[in-house]
Amino acid sequence: MPEKKRFLLRIDPKIYDALEKWASDDLRSVNAQIEILLKKALKDAGRLKDNS
Repeated sequence: MPEKKRFLLRIDPKIYDALEKWASDDLRSVNAQIEILLKKALKDAGRLKDNS
């Protein structure tokens, strides 16, 4: 598996709190939750192939 790219993300505290709660409800880290949401948005927009 290739190494994951790291980057700094500045985010509104209210958005982070909502993501943190959602991630906890799904037994995931905030990072994993963000990655899942981004992948879904990219697939829905036709910017990412299904096998990624």
